[in-house]
Amino acid sequence: MKRIRRYAAILAGLIGTLAVFGAAPAFAMVPGSGGGSASPAGPPTVVRTVVVGGTPGWQIALIAIGSALIAATAAIISDRARSRRPRPANAA
Repeated sequence: MKRIRRYAAILAGLIGTLAVFGAAPAFAMVPGSGGGSASPAGPPTVVRTVVVGGTPGWQIALIAIGSALIAATAAIISDRARSRRPRPANAA
């Protein structure tokens, strides 16, 4: 029964993830054509990207290392907790 619940939870998570990423393009803004009549093209638009601030590379590396250590610690604690549980005796 636990396996079925676990598989159902994994399947529900995957379906939810697919639904979120599948619905995202439906809410994206699509620019209009601008009126539809045959008008001459205007001058080309120049777009300049200005980057101010941001996260330095050393901070990104520190965050990645910290999250890896937290994940490893959680995995070790979970494994030790699972190994401490008493195993049910098999009836022969």
